[in-house]
Amino acid sequence: MHFDLIDLRLYLHVLDAGNITAGASRSHLSLAAASARIRAMEAALGVECLERGRRGVTPTAAGQALARHARLLLQQAEHLQQDLAEYANGVKGQVRLLCNTTALSEYLPELLADFLRDHPNLDIDLQELPSLRITQALRQGTADLGIISDAVDTHGLQTLAFRDDPLVLVMPLEHPLAASTVSFIDSLHYDYVGLAAHSALAVYLEEQALHAGFRLHTRIRAEGFDGVLRMVARGAGLGIVPQAALARWPWVQRVKAQPLREAWACRTLLLCARSFEHLPGYARALLDTLALPLRKNP
Repeated sequence: MHFDLIDLRLYLHVLDAGNITAGASRSHLSLAAASARIRAMEAALGVECLERGRRGVTPTAAGQALARHARLLLQQAEHLQQDLAEYANGVKGQVRLLCNTTALSEYLPELLADFLRDHPNLDIDLQELPSLRITQALRQGTADLGIISDAVDTHGLQTLAFRDDPLVLVMPLEHPLAASTVSFIDSLHYDYVGLAAHSALAVYLEEQALHAGFRLHTRIRAEGFDGVLRMVARGAGLGIVPQAALARWPWVQRVKAQPLREAWACRTLLLCARSFEHLPGYARALLDTLALPLRKNP
């Protein structure tokens, strides 16, 4: 097969853009050069990878397979470059870490700050996503490590327990539900204070409500758990936060809290990757840092 990484990047740019002209522009190639490269790649493979139409291009079945392998090959090429960069002074490596809301706000800031301090040649590309999307990204090879809830399917991934992460229902002291033990479904008859709509936990809770046949009525959204708790304490509605966020809040006596008994709320956070053994060196260094508290406190 006579094609290279430039051809693979071009092919993915074409798929992402939906047409060869825009894909060529993203690859900094002329349209004629881009078209010739794609035709040569198809000839080398012996199959057509793109269906060309008036509105652009779409991948054939063979083209979809090529896209999957192209992403993996480019990811491995990046890992190779980053691994070798560890031996070159002044060249930085970057770890892509995806995590859910609780990990981002409650557990990672100090751990990641210490890691960056101790590894001056490494950077971290940190992004918050729902756990399901994190597992999809890991399987596709577009991230190095993830921290997810154990409520999602981890088939094909390796995992390691990271933290217990139970969710609790919080309410104003004078709320009608404060005098009894209630379930998540019982609480859905009342108003909520929620996190920002894009946050992983907000998406997760809304999905759980829909699975139960209800809509989560959110009167207002806060940017963090502290904001949710402060608004709940002042009577704006109910809230759901991780036990860790409630435990560090200095005015916990201002709200009534009770654990959620639903299985999806009794969560454990997991470190995960496609393969811990095959992580590039810079990503293994971050994995060791994140797993260190587990070894100290088994």
